[in-house]
Amino acid sequence: MNTAKFILLFVFSFSTIFIFANNSEYEIESALQAIDPSCVPIFNEATIALNKDNLFLADSLYRIVYNKIPSFDPVIRILGIIQSQLGDVESGIALCKEAVSINRSAYNLYALATAYSYKKNDKDFDTAIDLLKEAQKLPNGDDPDITTLLAQIALQRDRVDDFRSATHLLQEHGDLMVTHYFSAILAAIDEDWKLADKEIHKAGQLGLSEEAVNHFLDSGVSSHINKQHWMQYSLWIIGIWIVGLFLLFEVGKILSNITLKSIESQTLFTDSDNSSKKIRPIYKFFMNFGGIYYYLSLPIVIILVIAFVVALFYLFLYIGRIPAKLMFFLAIGACVTIFGMIKSLLVKVNFSDPGWQLLREEAPELYKLTEEVASTVGTRPIDEIRITPATDLAVYERGSRREKFQDKAERILILGIGVLKDFNRSDFCAVLAHEYGHFSNRDTAGGEIALRVRNDMRKYFYALCAAGQNVEWNVAFQFLRLYDFIFRRISHGATRLQEVLADHVAAKTYGNAAFQNGLTYVIKRDIEFNKYVRQEIEEAQDHHRPFNNLYELSGDLSDSIETELQMAINQETTEDDTHPSPNDRFHYIANVNDSNINYDTSKIKDLFINWDEITAAMTEVVEKRYK
Repeated sequence: MNTAKFILLFVFSFSTIFIFANNSEYEIESALQAIDPSCVPIFNEATIALNKDNLFLADSLYRIVYNKIPSFDPVIRILGIIQSQLGDVESGIALCKEAVSINRSAYNLYALATAYSYKKNDKDFDTAIDLLKEAQKLPNGDDPDITTLLAQIALQRDRVDDFRSATHLLQEHGDLMVTHYFSAILAAIDEDWKLADKEIHKAGQLGLSEEAVNHFLDSGVSSHINKQHWMQYSLWIIGIWIVGLFLLFEVGKILSNITLKSIESQTLFTDSDNSSKKIRPIYKFFMNFGGIYYYLSLPIVIILVIAFVVALFYLFLYIGRIPAKLMFFLAIGACVTIFGMIKSLLVKVNFSDPGWQLLREEAPELYKLTEEVASTVGTRPIDEIRITPATDLAVYERGSRREKFQDKAERILILGIGVLKDFNRSDFCAVLAHEYGHFSNRDTAGGEIALRVRNDMRKYFYALCAAGQNVEWNVAFQFLRLYDFIFRRISHGATRLQEVLADHVAAKTYGNAAFQNGLTYVIKRDIEFNKYVRQEIEEAQDHHRPFNNLYELSGDLSDSIETELQMAINQETTEDDTHPSPNDRFHYIANVNDSNINYDTSKIKDLFINWDEITAAMTEVVEKRYK
């Protein structure tokens, strides 16, 4: 705060004598009147000259009074201060000492301290401080001029304790400009930048020049205030952001509990209760909000990553040893983390349809069956079937956001050839009705934001792993883990709701038994297919032979398959599951009224014209991929 000291001396060094003379003029005139009335007019003329800054005229007039009354100490001390201001500091000190020897009063000590301050060296400043402290103990020692000079010199000498004490004493004189000026300087010393700003502006209102106010603020106070404001705003933003993360988690948990209770009580499915109509829009809004919140969080994460590195740097600086190599790697890690985040947002992942298109002429009866199921459910049929080598069974919509919103997008059925071996017609129709339930409930029409968030989070995760930044101390990596957990809880809760409602559609149109049999078969066939395929691959590798048709495999693995099937069906549903457990799904539709549907055990694979050719081609695809 050296700049503030120079401002202080500039403002007050030439004003002390005037304040002093004006404050004491009436008392001095009264004393002169009692001693020698003829001196009063001369004294008044000298005071007028002093107030006009005519120091030479004032000095000559005061000396007339001094010559007439050589023991009159008030005039002697004024002469001493005038001599000091005129540059003859030694004569000024001598005169002030003479006044003190006549009367060791607070004002005379104050005048002597003022004369010493003009010498502007440390020893004389210390002498002046001692004189002022003594003056404070005498009558009139609480005069603000005395305290002001003490504060001024103490600040010049960097005697902070003395400056602090003097400034606190001046608080009793809140109407004085100097009180607020010194308070501003003390606040700056204590790094209370807000108080410093408040006090300097108050001093400006009471008469401190605008130039002095701006000089004080420009000495570093304004920059510190701005930093403090930014720090406070940042902490508020981060605090609100953390609360937002907590609320996302809690609201998602509440929605999940409400949904579960509605499912358990079966009110979700009754026509008289519109719980699902209320919950689904809330879930949709909440998932979209959660997606947007992820993107809003990224700038905050960048700030936290940078702040972490900067904080470590200052910590090491405070300790006194900066590990250059560690700080270099931390800085590189921060740059890589931020670059990976930006890259995950800018790099576009092109979507391609899974599998291969099954032409209508390759399975006309299968397409016809999908249209019959759509009619039974009461929704628009699929436009395309895409087959895959595995056991997939799912639906999605292909088209623009507007087409999906208007229910004009193409509807696609993904059908894994591996699931169809012994799939009978009725069970397949029940499972297909479940998939159509997603269409009729408009589950596939939205969710672009949620899908984009998942993709961007996945890309960012891969980028961090590739750069070796998936470590405990990486703030961005920990945020990604946390947000994945929160968003997973939100989105999976919504997905479980969609699955239960789609199950209800299937059970209502094709019966509980058909849907339960169909779902059980899908689970069993997935276990069975994977076991037989792994076994076939191992045997083919051992005997160096081509793969047999993977879709007609059989063997003696029924016991292990049955064990895994029962485990899969009886497992408990967790909040991290996208689907309820099979047992829970069967329980939720237990009270759905069955329709009278004739059970058909004919095989779905028989609806393909070239089943053997398709399975042989799929086997070749798997073999090529494996090799």
